[in-house]
Amino acid sequence: MQIELNKDNLKMLKRKIQTYFLKEHEDSIGDLKAEMIMEFFIRELGPQIYNQALKDAQAFMQDKLIDLDVTLSVPEYYDKPSRT
Repeated sequence: MQIELNKDNLKMLKRKIQTYFLKEHEDSIGDLKAEMIMEFFIRELGPQIYNQALKDAQAFMQDKLIDLDVTLSVPEYYDKPSRT
């Protein structure tokens, strides 16, 4: 599965990469180099990050479903108050 981002997100990420190199390395990089770095990270790190996000979302939803089961269930049997 290939991770694809929309054009606006790609432009924003490219600018962030360029800003990072300028601030952290005092090096100005062009659009092509920033795009190549971005594509590398999306290709190499994207699948692992995506899969971890899915695992986290699945665990979160399972916890919520367990809570929902407890919240929605009504005891079928209960002790009647005793009359004395």
